Amino acid sequence: MRIAFSKLCDVRPTRSFTTRLLAGLALAGAFLAAPAPKAEAQTTAALPAISLSAATTGPARPIAAWAEFCERYPGECAVDRTEPASVTLTPALWQTINGVNRRINRAVEAVTDQEHWRAADRWDLAEDGRGDCEDFQLLKRRLLVEAGLPRRAMRMTVVIDEKGEGHAVLTILTSRGDLILDNKTNAVLPWTQTGYTFVKRESQDAVGWVALGRDASPLTAANR
Repeated sequence: MRIAFSKLCDVRPTRSFTTRLLAGLALAGAFLAAPAPKAEAQTTAALPAISLSAATTGPARPIAAWAEFCERYPGECAVDRTEPASVTLTPALWQTINGVNRRINRAVEAVTDQEHWRAADRWDLAEDGRGDCEDFQLLKRRLLVEAGLPRRAMRMTVVIDEKGEGHAVLTILTSRGDLILDNKTNAVLPWTQTGYTFVKRESQDAVGWVALGRDASPLTAANR
């Protein structure tokens, strides 16, 4: 069955916020500067095992809402080929990546684009503390760029999730393989351990997308 990716994310809010925990990017420094508990720091310092990176298979059609996002925020989509295409994963960087993933997952309220923007699909930074899957990941990338990571090594990615539905995650290309940041879990996982089928991601060479192919993931999600 053909999967339509014009709209991503099956958002089912599980909590309501009486106070916005995220009031725009002014809180970026607080997110990154907050120290992790000692036990947590020891856990995140254990780096993931080295794994293979996903192979690209050629150009792919961009999502319309992504193209509209790039018109509003061209800097978020620009590709600087002088930046490294991957990062060396150190214990300190691993801790930073995990910290940003957890904190944004906790701080942002999951809402549909219809509820948020009265639109079928809109990509945006979750600067007001609300958003769906791609908005979580775009904000995580913004914060990680501010922490010093190269944007070129962090690519928005479209997958088929465990329900056979379209979903957006953030791929960070590292010296230990491709790692996935996801609003569905606080665990940062190698792409091969997510259970998702990887379809396409932003190109590292130009403003556009590249295909990963249905066979890119060893675990196939059922189509609905």
